[in-house]
Amino acid sequence: MPEPDHEALLRGAYAVARRAHAGGNHPFGATLVDADGRVLMEQENAFHPERDMTGHAERVLMTRASKAFRPSELRRCTLYSSAEPCAMCAGAAYWAGVGRVVYGLSEARLKTITGEHPENPTLDLPCRTVFAAGQRAVVVIGPLLEEEGAALHEGVWGRTAD
Repeated sequence: MPEPDHEALLRGAYAVARRAHAGGNHPFGATLVDADGRVLMEQENAFHPERDMTGHAERVLMTRASKAFRPSELRRCTLYSSAEPCAMCAGAAYWAGVGRVVYGLSEARLKTITGEHPENPTLDLPCRTVFAAGQRAVVVIGPLLEEEGAALHEGVWGRTAD
């Protein structure tokens, strides 16, 4: 089976992130893709309207996916994320059973962009470190198309929190 077009599929997650931002949310998006390259689910960041600090696109997507698919199915799926999954989101991907993660913007780079913004207290903890602590392998590809990922955040984090 040929390798999926990671760049095209990651750009799909970027499109979800743009939709999130256009809808008044933080510019993060994630998609779940099966082994044949079909998008199974999409998820925008879910911080607003309830100010859910755990409403990261990847975490919400993994909660939905773990309810909809068996771990044996998720092992053959890829999580595409506009930014590197934080420790919480990497944990959610691990527990849901996803076999591969492809991300755009690195957590370290995101931290330089957001600074000390109270709505995104970025952890400088690579998802590879989180996955390495687990009992099963998760393939990680990224950062990929990082400049495009960074561009999603232009002008977003300089404003003050509500």
